[in-house]
Amino acid sequence: MPLLQAALLSIFPALVIVGALRDATSYTIPNWISAALILAFFPTAFALGLTPQAIGAQAGVGAIALVMGMVMFALGWIGGGDAKLFAAAGLWLGWPAFATYLLVTGVAGGALAMGLLALRSMWVRPYVLSGPAWVGRLATPGENVPYGVAIAVGALAAFPASALMAAFPGVS
Repeated sequence: MPLLQAALLSIFPALVIVGALRDATSYTIPNWISAALILAFFPTAFALGLTPQAIGAQAGVGAIALVMGMVMFALGWIGGGDAKLFAAAGLWLGWPAFATYLLVTGVAGGALAMGLLALRSMWVRPYVLSGPAWVGRLATPGENVPYGVAIAVGALAAFPASALMAAFPGVS
């Protein structure tokens, strides 16, 4: 059973990393990534023995994250794929890991924006334009910020403090 639980738990980091990579390279996070996270959460929670009340609390945090993501999308701060990934990760993380998730995602987003400003500067940009097309796009002034990268950093940083990880045998 611990092997199955470990395999189910590995879905979360794998999918948020895939989401970050897709966002960085194409400025899109496919819907299947967020849908797979949501669908995989429930068998993972049951396999780890979370109570229905704990699963409901996790779902509540996911709903709060969805509303937050929708507001950020409506304000033009993030894209629709980012909002969905943000909510799906919130479902997996629950409380109190969600607080860490918010903090680290915000700091990572700021660092990402600063890095992109440097990459898009007249001093660095000419050197990256000969690389892959997706790097050139990241270096394009005025282009969006692939915020899925910051979401993934925050999610991965908070995951060890989640109720799912706490329920995994051998993790304290």
